[in-house]
Amino acid sequence: MASPTRTRAGRARPLRAPVSSVPVPALLTASRSRAVTDFTTELCTDTARFSAIAPEWNALHRASRTATPFQSHAWLYSWWLSYGTGGRTGARGSGPGRLRVVLVRRRGELVAAAALMRVRRPFPVLVPLGGTISDFSDVLLDDSRTEEETDACADALTRALAELARTAVIDLREVRPGAAAERVRARWTGPRRRLADSTCLELPAVPMDALLARLPAARAQRFRAKLRKLDALGIEERAVPPAEVPAAVSRMLELHRLQWEGRGITPEHLSARFAEHLTRSARSMVATGDARLTEFRLAGTVVAADLTLVSGGLAGGYLYGADPALRARKVDVATMLLRRGARESGGDGRTTLSMLRGNEPYKHHWRPETLRNQRLLLAGPALAPLLWLLFARAAGRERVAALVKRLRGREGGEGGDKR
Repeated sequence: MASPTRTRAGRARPLRAPVSSVPVPALLTASRSRAVTDFTTELCTDTARFSAIAPEWNALHRASRTATPFQSHAWLYSWWLSYGTGGRTGARGSGPGRLRVVLVRRRGELVAAAALMRVRRPFPVLVPLGGTISDFSDVLLDDSRTEEETDACADALTRALAELARTAVIDLREVRPGAAAERVRARWTGPRRRLADSTCLELPAVPMDALLARLPAARAQRFRAKLRKLDALGIEERAVPPAEVPAAVSRMLELHRLQWEGRGITPEHLSARFAEHLTRSARSMVATGDARLTEFRLAGTVVAADLTLVSGGLAGGYLYGADPALRARKVDVATMLLRRGARESGGDGRTTLSMLRGNEPYKHHWRPETLRNQRLLLAGPALAPLLWLLFARAAGRERVAALVKRLRGREGGEGGDKR
């Protein structure tokens, strides 16, 4: 596959050369090799073009069995506008990046995609859109087809990414176990490395009674008492409609600030660009059913708010804010939010109620399953030295981070703002 044709406007252009010229696994069957000609690949480098493909991106997102809410078009496009363009800081501390969205079509239908941006650290690296404020990254593959057809889509996406990896190392952070990106890694013929990334905790998406039944009897009894107290206080829940999302997000962020004031809030949660992104993406995602924004009222006043992001198989509480006065009344806000999440997610076909990233002790009260995200590094043969350098630096930082966590663990406490 030859290099993409450059255009003065920098718009999307096809990767024109024969796909078979990119290294592919030698074990491809003859029938799958002939199917290569069914695929076309487009490299989208233009913001307007990325916006225009929203309908077909959304269809692919829904057809991708392992996709999370952080691969929805609304989330990624909004993040690009707030974090990836202009003079603002890009992903993980890098400068503004250059959009590199890979689109793979089979007979005109979008069947695979990867939303990336090119940055320098100090050498060229391709990283997922979404940055540090996204709990998971992944590529998209159409799982609605037969296994053979889906494998062919994965082959085509791998070939397209291998072409880009000739000039930049691909660095996929926060890849959830079982993600579609693992299928790309399995097909990769060039240098590749895998590192552990963030810890995530997950519960089954079942009703609250079923979650309580998983606990020891004494602990379940304590949580039932907390739930009765919530009911006695008369706290009411209200789903925020799309038109009211901007004002509700503003209230939630203010409650979030008050909740963590003086206790180590994540600085990014106070930034204008985070508020801009969250407002824009949440409004679109609530309208399409990819998010739920809930307000909790006591005597007519909003005392808490929660934003939960959802996809076909997963729902995850992303951010919440709570009036500090609730603590004074000994309200267990986490239990209140979990009941709401269990009520909304249980029975709707989802299998996972995710607590997303973070290993805080209070989450373990519910006996969740512990998972570890992955970091996947992929490169072309010519960039092997850069991949080893990136891997060595990342492994060193991981060892230092593990040491810091152990030291903090000895000191006790739950840490700062994780959600």
